[in-house]
Amino acid sequence: MHNREQLKRHADLVDRMATVRGIDLEEQALRGNVSIDEISDAVLSCTNCTNPEHCQQWLNARESAPATPEYCRNADLFAELAPK
Repeated sequence: MHNREQLKRHADLVDRMATVRGIDLEEQALRGNVSIDEISDAVLSCTNCTNPEHCQQWLNARESAPATPEYCRNADLFAELAPK
C-alpha cells in the first residue's frame, strides 16, 4: 500500500514529466485522449520506479525534452500524448 506522501510525490513527478514532454495532462483528459484512470495508473506505475531521485534531478535540469529517461515507466504513455 502506498502512503499519501509517496502518491503526492509521484503524482508531481508524473505531472512534471508530462510538462517537460510538452503535455498538459488536464487538457489531454478534457479532450478524451487520456482518462483519469490512466493518469492514476501512471502515478501508481511511477511509485514502483527505482529511480525517483534521479528522475527529480533530471526534471530539475531541463524545461523540455524530446523523450523521457529510458527507465521511465510511463514512457509509452508520454510518447503517445506528446505533440507530434
